[in-house]
Amino acid sequence: MIRVFSHYISIRIVLLMMIEGVLLLGASLAGMAIRFSPNILSGATLFTPEALLFTFFMIVVMAALGLYQDEHSESFVSILNRTIIAFAAGSALMSIVFYLFPDTYIGRGVFAYTATIAFGSLLIVRTVFFRWTAFGVLKKRVLILGAGEQAQAVLELVSTNARKQSMEVVGVHPLTTADVAVQRVRILPVTMSVSEAAHQYGVHEIIIAMREQRGGALPVSQLLDCKLRGVQITDLQSFFERELGQIRLDSLKASWLVFGEGCRQGLLRETVKRLFDVLASGLLLMFTLPVIVVTAALIRFEGGGPIFYRQERVGQGGRVFEILKFRSMRNDAERDGKPKWAKSNDDRITRIGRFIRRTRIDELPQVINVLRGEMSFVGPRPERPFFVRQLVQDIPFYAARHSVKPGITGWAQVRYPYGASLDDASQKLQYDLYYVKNHTLFLDLLILVETVEVVLWGKGAR
Repeated sequence: MIRVFSHYISIRIVLLMMIEGVLLLGASLAGMAIRFSPNILSGATLFTPEALLFTFFMIVVMAALGLYQDEHSESFVSILNRTIIAFAAGSALMSIVFYLFPDTYIGRGVFAYTATIAFGSLLIVRTVFFRWTAFGVLKKRVLILGAGEQAQAVLELVSTNARKQSMEVVGVHPLTTADVAVQRVRILPVTMSVSEAAHQYGVHEIIIAMREQRGGALPVSQLLDCKLRGVQITDLQSFFERELGQIRLDSLKASWLVFGEGCRQGLLRETVKRLFDVLASGLLLMFTLPVIVVTAALIRFEGGGPIFYRQERVGQGGRVFEILKFRSMRNDAERDGKPKWAKSNDDRITRIGRFIRRTRIDELPQVINVLRGEMSFVGPRPERPFFVRQLVQDIPFYAARHSVKPGITGWAQVRYPYGASLDDASQKLQYDLYYVKNHTLFLDLLILVETVEVVLWGKGAR
């Protein structure tokens, strides 16, 4: 993993994106050479405006369709299907750009050759790349310090398919013989010191999987010796933050947030975020206006009643505001006056409501809340005051999510299914805390791209 603007990205994915970027640039020039003649490229560089535009749009579209997700290993059929859809969507998007900006038009023949070459090249490269990285070329050798439940949690995470290709646990080094939760076969000989084990097994990183680290529990001098020899030392909370994009509640201490990096708030960040919110909301409102009009008509036609649904939600600083949504439930959904979590296959949802929830169209009116300054385009989803009072009491650090404005979409929304219980709220809070700690314009843009995948594939809809 590497850190880009406070957000962690897999080296494997960054390398793949760079390789495919070069391929797309090359395919653009090859298409021009085949359509006209090789002489047309004399004196030309790889960075022509048309080639850069094609590469940029294709990378964004592929990212939006989940082709740069590292949570799952790709089969050839999955690669083929998603790549076909990506090129179809990319071609449609490029056609719109050609229409709006005629100077960028490269001709149907050039575009056809470019798309064909790029499509074939990407399929070959992706197949070879995933097979190549599966052999462990980019693997990091890891030593776990501690043998309790925390160490077992690390082992379980590393054993997942995506991380098997990037990490290899050489063993577990117990500091005590008590509270051993890992298999004995994974434990290194107790006669071997931490620095000796790191040297013998060629360790790149030591993960400190211990809840209690005070009172001389850690071999500090040995860890310092390892660090001076280039071995990375990572605490448990930072490991989960890096690998899962979340702040784990089961091992979180307030001091880690207080003295660690992140949680930056300031006038510059707020100004940039506000400008981004206004621009993104204005563009969304402009492009989705026909969808908004049709949706409003269908809701009115299906059952009468109000088109919009107003509901109190808790925003930044705990302030309560009224959120706007398209009505997706019956008028008597809460006739007893008691707030309820939405359930899977909820019978209170109308036919039109089910569709607009699945496609997230019901959230579109919230651009008004963003333009009013009550919400941000990206941020933790706002909850109702009734649930917030309960969640603040039951879940530690829950109030921290109110330090930033709530959003139409967020890190928890693209990483976790729809939440409808206390346990779901705890799981989503771990992602919200990651956003609160690491939010930047870069992360906001990344969330918007991943939101497209969530909408297209209906992930987490309820």
